[in-house]
Amino acid sequence: MSLPHVHTSPDAIYPFDARGIAKRFRHAAIFGALDSLQPGETMRFANDHDPLPLLNQIMQRYGEQVSIEYRQRDPGLIVIDFVVR
Repeated sequence: MSLPHVHTSPDAIYPFDARGIAKRFRHAAIFGALDSLQPGETMRFANDHDPLPLLNQIMQRYGEQVSIEYRQRDPGLIVIDFVVR
């Protein structure tokens, strides 16, 4: 039996490293993680490339409910905060 997810604070940052997830599962895993966030929470997303198609999908799916903020844009490491409003 698994315990329910407990949100410890409204300004919590949850790491999500896409580099360790098989490509065919990535988008579903990312959307599942975003769907589980509460307003004020952030998913700090790390990837090895700039995920422009994913960002477009997120904007279409969530609109103004999720802001996209780049934290790092280096070759081989992109870090983006997805903040739920």
